[in-house]
Amino acid sequence: MSQSIPDVRQFMTAAPHTIGRDQPLSRASELFRKYHIRHLPVLEGGRLVGLLSDRDVAMVANLKDVDPNQVEVGEAMSQDVFTIEPKTPLDQVVADMARHKYGSALIAQHGKVLGVFTTVDALRALEELLRRERDATGL
Repeated sequence: MSQSIPDVRQFMTAAPHTIGRDQPLSRASELFRKYHIRHLPVLEGGRLVGLLSDRDVAMVANLKDVDPNQVEVGEAMSQDVFTIEPKTPLDQVVADMARHKYGSALIAQHGKVLGVFTTVDALRALEELLRRERDATGL
């Protein structure tokens, strides 16, 4: 019996924490620590404009004479964000992430962030799908 490939929305982290483009990097660092996350969608006027990773913050913060309280998120974020629709099949998402070595995909519609799908979410999806397969085959 063949099963269809689930959509990414089944495994994404819904309503992820976000940050404003004009916020200081120190605020992003606080959010990363407080919520144990590594990716923050960056918004401006409620619309997606970029992505900030904990690695981006660490790189900028380690520059000589840089004060994370004075540098805005917009100066450190990536503007080229891997964005997908919520109905995108999971196999397509993970194939693109692996091919391009992306650590996350943002799930958005009409410029609004609905979720984030990270490599950790991908591992959770793999675990669940393997368990389903095991249960279906009785192995």
